[in-house]
Amino acid sequence: MTQNSEALDVVLVGAGIMSATLAVLLKELDPSLKLEIVEMRDGGAQESSNPWNNAGTGHAGLCELNYTPQSADGSVEISKAVAINSQFEVSKQFWAYMVGREGFDNPSDFINPVPHISFVRGKDVPFLKKRHELLSAHHTFEDMVYTEDRNTIAEWAPLMMPGRDSSEVVAATRSERGTDVNFGALTQKLLDYLSKQPGVTITYSHKVIGLKRQGQGWSVKVGHRSNIDSRELQAKFVFLGAGGGALPLLQLSGIEEGKGFGGFPVSGQWLRCDNPEVVNQHQAKVYSQAEVGAPPMSVPHLDTRVVDGKKSLLFGPYAGFTTKFLKFGSFFDLPCSIRLANIGPMLAVARDNMDLTKYLVREVRQSMDDRLASLRKFYPQAKAEDWKLAIAGQRVQIIKKDEKKGGVLQFGTELVAAKDGTIAALLGASPGASVTVPIMLGLIERCFPERYKSADWTAKLGEIFQAREKQLQTDADAYRTVAKQSAERLGLAG
Repeated sequence: MTQNSEALDVVLVGAGIMSATLAVLLKELDPSLKLEIVEMRDGGAQESSNPWNNAGTGHAGLCELNYTPQSADGSVEISKAVAINSQFEVSKQFWAYMVGREGFDNPSDFINPVPHISFVRGKDVPFLKKRHELLSAHHTFEDMVYTEDRNTIAEWAPLMMPGRDSSEVVAATRSERGTDVNFGALTQKLLDYLSKQPGVTITYSHKVIGLKRQGQGWSVKVGHRSNIDSRELQAKFVFLGAGGGALPLLQLSGIEEGKGFGGFPVSGQWLRCDNPEVVNQHQAKVYSQAEVGAPPMSVPHLDTRVVDGKKSLLFGPYAGFTTKFLKFGSFFDLPCSIRLANIGPMLAVARDNMDLTKYLVREVRQSMDDRLASLRKFYPQAKAEDWKLAIAGQRVQIIKKDEKKGGVLQFGTELVAAKDGTIAALLGASPGASVTVPIMLGLIERCFPERYKSADWTAKLGEIFQAREKQLQTDADAYRTVAKQSAERLGLAG
């Protein structure tokens, strides 16, 4: 049974960090907006935004080696790391702006200082040294320290050196400005804040079952996940921020801009340690190089996590494969996403990514002993009884058309919007949540162009953001000022 339609300014699908951030930004810019968030689960942040479904790194390029690729001639490209670092500082400005508002009195509930370390062995040492040389010369990474001294590394990461072969050549970089972010807690704070604002509805246990153009906007049919009741929402703008579920919704919309996109789902697992005797010896996020053929999201790392005030360690991720697009999704997600417009790119990606296929097969076949052997490359004296296997969230990597190759597998995030700006979808994964704020600002600029340039929205954005990513990348003084102010407000300053 379908109820009468409701008129809204904005409908957001998915109650994760993306939708919550966009909704708060829009309400700050225009408190009169009437919006609704529709979530299939019975609460917010239950998929990729859940703290145990992601590494919570606060991606800032400080330790993630895949953001500084090395070319065949030995040169290292740092532009992506600089861009992501600046984008993360934009996110921190927004979170700092929210501190003091209802529910945001204790930023340590969602963000805590945790040093970020890059650790390499043997043949990768020259790469790390070159990476440090280039990055530390830029103001965004000026505090980064490099060492090949085993005693220094042992001080930075006490679990990682005892038991290691004394002949093994090792090196590490360290930045004390790193953070651990509980995106689940942050999302819930944003949702709670929204729920107290006039004109905001958050609907759980419902899913979008129909999406079609109507007039200058969209008709969104929403149904309860366990019965036949449904209702129509009439929205001027629709945001598809449902993580892996965004691709099927984009296809449902039928917009020309969404044709040709496909998705490659990758699942993940972690080893998790809650033993205080072990956990308290490691206060860092330590990243190393990925195995050959591994997707960037599978870069091995040993992470301090702070969830609900309690510290744990995560090691992984160990990749796997499933046809689900969401952790709580359906095994039919992948086959049901195949269309005439995307089958060519998907087949081209399958042809050109055999190393990835072999890697995934190898990962799926791993035993617990195999996983522990990988852990011991980081933590040589790790004991099996201290670690348990935990299931991570789903990631859906983007497959898109390419004139030369037919199709490419893209590791990153991409905003797909209709030409008229009435609907947009966010696809992809890492760096994802850490750069949510600049991504959503880009969406607002693209889909609300006239209002974005208006005097009132410009003034409000200037109040929230002292500097945006392009200025932060080029203006050292602005970067230092903004980073210092955000750190102080978020309780990250030492």
